[in-house]
Amino acid sequence: MSQVKYIIFIAFLFLANSSTFAQKTERDYIRKGNRLFNDSSFVHSEVNYRKALELNPKSTEALYNLGNTLSQQRKLKEAMEQYTAASKIERNKGKLAKIYHNAGVLFQAEKHYQEAIQSYKQSLRNNPKDDETRYNLALAQKLLKDQQKNQKNQNKDKNKKNKDKDKQKKDDEKKKQDQKNKDDKQKQPPKPQESKKNKMSKENAEQLLNAAMQDEKQLQEKVKKQLKNQGRNLDKDW
Repeated sequence: MSQVKYIIFIAFLFLANSSTFAQKTERDYIRKGNRLFNDSSFVHSEVNYRKALELNPKSTEALYNLGNTLSQQRKLKEAMEQYTAASKIERNKGKLAKIYHNAGVLFQAEKHYQEAIQSYKQSLRNNPKDDETRYNLALAQKLLKDQQKNQKNQNKDKNKKNKDKDKQKKDDEKKKQDQKNKDDKQKQPPKPQESKKNKMSKENAEQLLNAAMQDEKQLQEKVKKQLKNQGRNLDKDW
């Protein structure tokens, strides 16, 4: 029975020593990473922070520092992932304020001003006395306002260009249609003029009509004359 207790005791000491060794190694990696970071050796500091996280994936200090060294390498998306992971675990308000502040800086660098504003506000909720964060918040709000104004002007110019383009298109179509109508009109055969024969026929018809009327007049006068002579003859016979 005492032998069993001894074995359990030895196992307990082994586990305790292993845990202490792991924690010490994690801290060693973080300290080494910090030294390399201060020397601007960001790639090597990243390696040490990642080794610390292999030993303790929930180390908010390693996550935060890894995010910082990634941001120095312009790996902004990866850096943001580390800040986000740290913010979900960290409970210390002072550390949370730093995490959100740095996240805001990354968003602002990418011109995502709305997200930057939200991050700065979260930072100030955890540390209302941070004047640097308050200044960054005011700057991000101004930049957002300018961005929206520029976007509005760009949309206005774009709409104007579209309207001008539509008007020009309509004018071009109208000119094209007018030219087509003009061309079609020019292609139409000229109206045939009256032939000389037809013209002469009309003149002849008028002459014949006048002649007929003259003949009829002469005929009537002749008939009247004959009737008059007949009348004389009748009177003479009586």
